[in-house]
Amino acid sequence: MKIHCLFWGALLLLASCTSPQEDTPTQTTSFSVDGKTVTVYTTADSTDLRLTQTATTAFEPAEQPLETEVGIFVNPSKTFQTFFGIGGAVTDASAEVFAKLSPEKQEEFLKAYYDKEEGIGYTLARTPIHSCDFSSGSFTYVSDEDKALGTFSIDHDKTYRLPLIKRVIKAAGGEIPLYASPWSPPPFMKSNKNMLQGGKLLPEFYDSWALYYAKFIQAYENEGIPIWGLTIQNEPMATQRWESCIYTAEEERDFLKNHLGPTLEKEGLGDKKIIVWDHNRDLINHRTNTIMEDPDAAKYVWGVGFHWYETWTGSDPMFVNLDNIKESYPDVNLVFTEGCNERFDAAKYQYFPNAERYGRSMINDFNQGTVAWTDWNILLDETGGPNHVMNLCFAPVHADTQTGELIYTPTYYYLGHFSKFVRPGAKRVSTVCSRSHLQSTSFLNEDGTMVSVVMNATDTPITYKMYIGPKAVEQTIRPHAMQTLVY
Repeated sequence: MKIHCLFWGALLLLASCTSPQEDTPTQTTSFSVDGKTVTVYTTADSTDLRLTQTATTAFEPAEQPLETEVGIFVNPSKTFQTFFGIGGAVTDASAEVFAKLSPEKQEEFLKAYYDKEEGIGYTLARTPIHSCDFSSGSFTYVSDEDKALGTFSIDHDKTYRLPLIKRVIKAAGGEIPLYASPWSPPPFMKSNKNMLQGGKLLPEFYDSWALYYAKFIQAYENEGIPIWGLTIQNEPMATQRWESCIYTAEEERDFLKNHLGPTLEKEGLGDKKIIVWDHNRDLINHRTNTIMEDPDAAKYVWGVGFHWYETWTGSDPMFVNLDNIKESYPDVNLVFTEGCNERFDAAKYQYFPNAERYGRSMINDFNQGTVAWTDWNILLDETGGPNHVMNLCFAPVHADTQTGELIYTPTYYYLGHFSKFVRPGAKRVSTVCSRSHLQSTSFLNEDGTMVSVVMNATDTPITYKMYIGPKAVEQTIRPHAMQTLVY
């Protein structure tokens, strides 16, 4: 495969998928930079640098920082949440495009995402429950009016989606946490009798819909695909022209505590992790408060999921709302469950602001306590689809189905600055910058390696010093660039 200038080292640990711990600062064993080499990887606009090793250096004794200097201050004695993983969604669209690739390009693609030596080492995956907008058409797993779900079958998924998921699992080393999300119940269960355009789940179908989740999990696991968890509803406050369904906070709470939670337990699936909300940061606190203040609902909640779409239209993406959740409910796990760049335009494949949107979100989300981060489609074609309602978007990797080539966007490399080097089980480490035009976060891996990610979204190069105790390392980061420092 052709991925620019990749210098992969075997310095990272394959870690287990244990549940993250709460986001309260803890004291760790002392971390010393003495004798440690700092390896710097860079991706930068207007260059050929793509996750390229650009420097090997070391920490040196440092004096008191000056106010005229740009500093990044890392304090390894203060650690926070345990990192769970980074990944993307295996949709019908991704699977259909993947099937059109040559065997050689399929192998290249799988290595690019899931091999931690030759690729960026994804450790998490999401998939829809039946259809979403990124399917070639709407479909469910049951016949119309089958409330008892006697006709339930995932045969539709056996053509494209299941084969790709199985290959993803193999490429990831034999296991990867996979969680599932529904976009809409079947039409007969809804108030508008349509999978599209919102509508609500009718109360008389609450138990039937809860059983649908269980049957989906059981059917996938019978195919050799373990399901780690699920979200209750994708974007439950958005009436979309594609598959969608509306739940108020109270409706989601009551469906969880009275139907979904008990049904999963009854079906022997009580160990599956349940993520609530699965929508934007703007209303996340109201939804979390409503559900978590009810003990009968809260006992089923593993995490709160969020997207970035509505909150990105203003100047402030409301990262502070995530911090409020961690302060209020420290045992709840924050998970970024979906994000992508909308309004596909093939002329913008190499458009760095698209990657910087990812970088800004990931750094700030992690710094506010997020344990896992999930991109949307792992692969789309040269049109930004397929999508049955023409909601065409970007993916980190596109396939030109006319030429058979794979196109790696800057977003792929920005994701890799995190996913390749920060491994499951890592602890986030206290990190701050002295200037707002730099953004940074750090993690301490279980194998003892520290990883600091630094982003410069400005038009000018910035020289900074990264301090750990009485020592510092100096680096210059190019305009519109991302750096990962491993030490």
